[in-house]
Amino acid sequence: MTFLESEKPKVLVVDDHPASRMTAVALLSVEGYEVYEAESGPEALKSVGETDPDLILLDVMMPGMDGFEVCRRLKQDEQTRLIPVIFITALNDRRARIKGIEAGGDDFLTKPFDHLELSARVKSLIRQKRLNEDLDHAAQVLFSLARAVESRDPNTGDHCERLVILSKAFGEYLKLSRSEIKDLIWGSYLHDIGKIGIPDAILLKKGPLTPEEREIMNQHVLIGEQICKPLRTMRGVLPIIRSHHERWDGSGYPEGLKGNNIPYIAQVFQIIDIYDALTSERPYKQPLTPEAALEIIAEETRKGWRNPELIQKFTEFIRSQNLRTTELKPITGELINAEVSPI
Repeated sequence: MTFLESEKPKVLVVDDHPASRMTAVALLSVEGYEVYEAESGPEALKSVGETDPDLILLDVMMPGMDGFEVCRRLKQDEQTRLIPVIFITALNDRRARIKGIEAGGDDFLTKPFDHLELSARVKSLIRQKRLNEDLDHAAQVLFSLARAVESRDPNTGDHCERLVILSKAFGEYLKLSRSEIKDLIWGSYLHDIGKIGIPDAILLKKGPLTPEEREIMNQHVLIGEQICKPLRTMRGVLPIIRSHHERWDGSGYPEGLKGNNIPYIAQVFQIIDIYDALTSERPYKQPLTPEAALEIIAEETRKGWRNPELIQKFTEFIRSQNLRTTELKPITGELINAEVSPI
């Protein structure tokens, strides 16, 4: 099979009828797959853990644990959620198909099998699984890289972990969509990933940066964008990485965007990032109280740096939640200057 790479794809056939299993096993074996069998739901779950299949051909009607329950358990497990499941159903069994979709099934086949249809569906889903795994692994590499960036600066503590908690809470308060909240959470880890390209002599400098050093430091947002841009799953995070240092009056960087030309998701993230920087302890400063931090943010808003409407909502959110920085587990961060705004 031309699409296969270094290892034979593995398929698990789950059916309590031996004749049906034998038919599927014979067809798949001829296609070049390594095929495993299970005759019940519990046996299937056990076999998945032992064989790590690339696809599961799963009968719907089995005694005890049926195929729907097996699929639900697999899709709820982080280790097995990417394994495609093809349900085997009776002809025109609409109710079973609906239940299969609700359980997380990826496709359906009817008995008796059509050889060409089985081959095409299995091949397509295994190819998609491997693409998804590649994306999953690439994302993990990015998050590991972000952790490495964080570890370069011992001053920031667990800044990113705190940002994750605040981002989720404030995103829900604003009634953002689930995907927008996910972008905020991912942005909490990845917003400063571009600092991997900033020399330590500048990134960790104790005193003020020179104009030339400042220009180099400001490049971290563009470096971070380029690092994450190839991954389609990061599209929603890119505006956060690139624009979380823009200012409402156009005095920020890298583009000097003004007002609502600044992506809203970046505006939301920016205020969370600033608040955490102000309320966290650093070697060069004590943490501010929530009210003191809100006052500084309000002053920056009066200067024209922040979105007044968004700042009002954030102020109401902090006060309504009565959040304290000691309740938050801190990750990435930004050194703050004499005016306490992140660089």
